[in-house]
Amino acid sequence: MFRNYFLVAWRNLHRNKAHAFINIAGLALGMAIMLLISLWIVDEISFDHYYPNHRRLAEVLVQQHPKGKQMYNGVGQSIATAIEPSIRSSYKDLFRREAVVSYAFDAVIANGDKQFSRQMVWTYASMPEMFGFRMLSGSAASLADPTTVLLAHKTAVALFGNTDPVNRSVKLGNMFVWKVGGVFDDQPDNAMFHEVQVLLPATSKNADMLRSDDWGNHNAWMFVELADNVTAEQATARVKNLPTPHIKDWLEELMIYPLDRIHLHTDFNAGRVEEGRIQYVWLFGMIGGFVLLLACINFMNLSTARSEQRAKEVGIRKTIGSLRSQLIGQFLGESILMSFAALFLALVLVKLTLPLFNELAAKDVAAPWSNLTFWVLAVGFTLVTGILAGSYPAFYLSGFDAVKVLKGTIRVGRSARLPRQVLVVIQFTVSLTLIIGTLIVYRQIAVAMDRPVGYHRGGLLTVDINSDDLSGHYDQLRNEILKTGAAENMAESSFSTTGFFQNNGLTWDGQQPGQKFVFYRDVNVTPDFGKTVGWTIVRGRDFSRDYRTDSSAMLINEETLEVTGFKQPLGQVVQYFGKPYTIIGVVKNMLTNSPFDTVQPAIFLGDGGYGVITIRLKAGVPVHTALAALEPVFKSHNPGSPFLYKFVDEDYAKKFDAETRIGSLAAVFAGLAIFISCLGLFGLASFMAEQRTKEIGVRKVLGAGIFSLWGLLSRDFVKLAFLSMFIGMPLAYWFMHQWLQNYTVHTNLSWWIFASAGVGILVITLLTVSFQSIRAATMNPVKSLRTE
Repeated sequence: MFRNYFLVAWRNLHRNKAHAFINIAGLALGMAIMLLISLWIVDEISFDHYYPNHRRLAEVLVQQHPKGKQMYNGVGQSIATAIEPSIRSSYKDLFRREAVVSYAFDAVIANGDKQFSRQMVWTYASMPEMFGFRMLSGSAASLADPTTVLLAHKTAVALFGNTDPVNRSVKLGNMFVWKVGGVFDDQPDNAMFHEVQVLLPATSKNADMLRSDDWGNHNAWMFVELADNVTAEQATARVKNLPTPHIKDWLEELMIYPLDRIHLHTDFNAGRVEEGRIQYVWLFGMIGGFVLLLACINFMNLSTARSEQRAKEVGIRKTIGSLRSQLIGQFLGESILMSFAALFLALVLVKLTLPLFNELAAKDVAAPWSNLTFWVLAVGFTLVTGILAGSYPAFYLSGFDAVKVLKGTIRVGRSARLPRQVLVVIQFTVSLTLIIGTLIVYRQIAVAMDRPVGYHRGGLLTVDINSDDLSGHYDQLRNEILKTGAAENMAESSFSTTGFFQNNGLTWDGQQPGQKFVFYRDVNVTPDFGKTVGWTIVRGRDFSRDYRTDSSAMLINEETLEVTGFKQPLGQVVQYFGKPYTIIGVVKNMLTNSPFDTVQPAIFLGDGGYGVITIRLKAGVPVHTALAALEPVFKSHNPGSPFLYKFVDEDYAKKFDAETRIGSLAAVFAGLAIFISCLGLFGLASFMAEQRTKEIGVRKVLGAGIFSLWGLLSRDFVKLAFLSMFIGMPLAYWFMHQWLQNYTVHTNLSWWIFASAGVGILVITLLTVSFQSIRAATMNPVKSLRTE
């Protein structure tokens, strides 16, 4: 019996190649999209699962608010290293191990003439042991030696080739020589420390930033391993108030936050977790499900559209004794056969498009071809898809009355058309929502990109100060750079203009209680910084080499002026870490951190440590010529490092990467959803044209023109398009309004976005149905009336 089902199904598919191809291609496309999205989702929800003990690991977070008030300053990862001794000694029943980790930074590591810039952290031996770093050679415990480092496999190979580097030496920053104590395996992209290539010993005298006893100095990260039967909530309740006795002006509380939740659940409001990246997992999961649903709807419509062509087959099979259950099995078998053909095509599509998808999504996911669970799920998924996609045609076609079919009196009425029309409305409602969502995402990106940044990005490049060779010879280096004729100006600062990452408080006479909890982005700059970046002084003056007192001077931005409420800021003395600074000027707000957020209050100091060199290239000099002139100067001053630079405009553009990826993926999915919907609409148009063939013939005989017949057949589809707008536009408005609330600065939901999407749906509808409408309208009426 099953062999007969298969033969009948194969012959039917072979006889209707075009119809079968459209059905299989539509299903394959939907399944391929769902598979790709599923791989993306698995990669997201398995973030940090690379670490063997990830379920017991947690990060120590800090939340702050004024004493006696419920206004939170936010939840952050930066902790004061002063808490580490207390955590280690007083809470042994809560934590098995703990590890403090410095902020990640880039530095040059070298072996002979092999020099590479790599990301590094200072930490303790407990960190790689706690996270379960997979050691390929040597030992993680060797990091307890203050002269020993651990290397990632990729960096070890780059420096030493295929030889074992353990006990060999490397040079850091052209000055410090370290012994290699071990090599750990490269971590996947969905692991927290996948970019860290070098672990430096926190026991070294050079890691004094990890031994600060200042409870207000937040300068590192901290991770803990929970003891058995201890939850993160229980640990939080015990350690929550640990910093309280040591903080004067505000209340600081600790939170033990599970490692498994950090990647997807990191949006906090008033100390409570709200959303985070998990919203994108739900979003793309729903998109994948909807696209697959559209593909199944498309299959149903195309199959039903050919129902009358198979009606006589159903009548004859019933006459010779076929049961309805056998006919249902026959049609479901055909559907499942096409589903497996679609699965094969979908797997081919996934194989071919996965590299492009990874590039678009900034991922490195791979299809688990050798995983048995994957194949079991794929086969089960295909069976369910086949049954779901073939259920309506199977039960619909098998229900035809044999006598009426063979008499030719069976007709499809309004009740039969209604389910198909509902399915098409669902298709275009989803498509319309995706179109509107894509337009709003790109509009949001455009709004952020159009914001004034307060300085001139073009022609700026930065060079990190990665050795004492650079930091100790600023004036000489600057003079030589300017003599090349490739640069207009040069300055040093503690941060690049694309990110001011440090913030601290200020005090002054007459300060109000509420102002003590305001934090200001603080940046140390040399006198030439403002002229180099091209900022605008709105009050007072800029730093100048002519004033030796500028080492204790301060510039503030407009936001700081507003927050402090200074009516006469010039000459105002403020205290920063106990040192008095005199405000000499106010600069126009600069957009330095998130372009989607409000500008934060910032202060600029005329003294302090510097970590970045900023150079403005001379206008008119080709970039490659300028770089060629600058490189030998840097090499002469910093021979232990290659010439490493970043263009500020490119660095700034990276701030839009996440939103751009969302927009690109949404645009691709929207386009594919529309394509699949068009196939479904094509099927419905084919069905309706088939049902009204004789009516069209009569109308043509009575003198109806092609245009009037085209309007007759298109009218119903236009109504469906308008109905989908009526449903889809409010849904899109609600979803996108919720999404935009994640951004402090966001676009408006303008009416033209919805109007453009609606017009687009109408145009797509008319273009899709016109082929079938015009084809039916131009058919010779003799052929359609001959059988009457």
